[in-house]
Amino acid sequence: MPRRRYDLERSEARHLAPCAQSSASSRGRARPEDQHPFRTVFQRDRDRIVHSRSFRRLEYKTQVFLNGSGDDYRTRMTHTIEVSCIARTLARSLGLNEDLAEAIALAHDLGHPPFGHLGEETLDRLMAKHGGFRHNMQSLRVVEELELKYPEFNGLNLTWEVREGLHKPYPPNVLGEGLIQPSLEAQAVDLADQVAYICHDLDDGLESGLINEQELEALELWRATRIGALSSYPHLDQERGRYYVLRCLLGRLVDDVITQSSKAIRERSPQTSDEVRRQAALISFSPETAKVAGELLRFLYDRFYHHPDLVALRQRSVECLNQLFDLLVSHPHLLSPQFETRVKKDGIHRAACDYLACLTDRQAYAQHQKFIGGLPSLEVSRLEQSALL
Repeated sequence: MPRRRYDLERSEARHLAPCAQSSASSRGRARPEDQHPFRTVFQRDRDRIVHSRSFRRLEYKTQVFLNGSGDDYRTRMTHTIEVSCIARTLARSLGLNEDLAEAIALAHDLGHPPFGHLGEETLDRLMAKHGGFRHNMQSLRVVEELELKYPEFNGLNLTWEVREGLHKPYPPNVLGEGLIQPSLEAQAVDLADQVAYICHDLDDGLESGLINEQELEALELWRATRIGALSSYPHLDQERGRYYVLRCLLGRLVDDVITQSSKAIRERSPQTSDEVRRQAALISFSPETAKVAGELLRFLYDRFYHHPDLVALRQRSVECLNQLFDLLVSHPHLLSPQFETRVKKDGIHRAACDYLACLTDRQAYAQHQKFIGGLPSLEVSRLEQSALL
């Protein structure tokens, strides 16, 4: 006999922690739908996200290195998958709802524009007088408005709990009266995102040669992890040793979050998911690990994300977005039909911003080449970056 939805919901009731967000107690969707016979509401949300155009485009959006820089570097999609894996591990270990955590993780970067955080900063500056731009809120906008998958409504009509998890940071009253935190599942995704940034961006930085292991020796978290990892393998070659240290670093951070969060949940003992939402965050690093992890993150920002070689290459991307935005605001008819129809509702600036945020790196370059010209093509950029890196 197949396992039906209510069998899955009964299994959640038996096995999830009292403070977890169960599928059966979801606040539902903005537009009511019939329940699926075999999938819970959060499983349906996960599938809707994976099947969306916005999710597919993550494959060609920058994580740190511009798309096309090299096949071994992470893209926004591989980062998203890695966050999802870490979030599921945290949720499973803490007795939380894995399907909800996975859905939030898979959607958390849907609103990222082309060219990574530099693209976000550029759009935020261009939209300064028109509401600004944050990729987290754009992710919410994507799933509520910009995906066009259904005949009766815009967006994906995801559950309240998944949309709640995309609000980051969480301003007063955005979650509801008296609620100051999202679900534990959403908190787990936030920590999974931090762990992925620390470990996987560090991996890419070392792979590229823009940072080196000698520099990392000044950082307590790296140094302690390396010593512990290689104490039993003193003769590993450098490449294998580096990968093993990174693997141990990931395990160390995940284990710390599980241990610290389990302790906090046990001490405060929330009995429902709404009790969680009325308390300070429960999913976190230990104070000691938060300190050394923060030190490593600051190193990445100072020495890697803003490395002069990367900044020089990214300037082309800034100019691409600047010029496309000015062109589209002046000539709205150049927008694709989906976004041209949004001008009356949202204004030309927001419609142009939505259009640009949905583009991949290479789509943005292609649009610039088509309408403006004058910037090197994406293929030329690939050659330059391969020579540099």
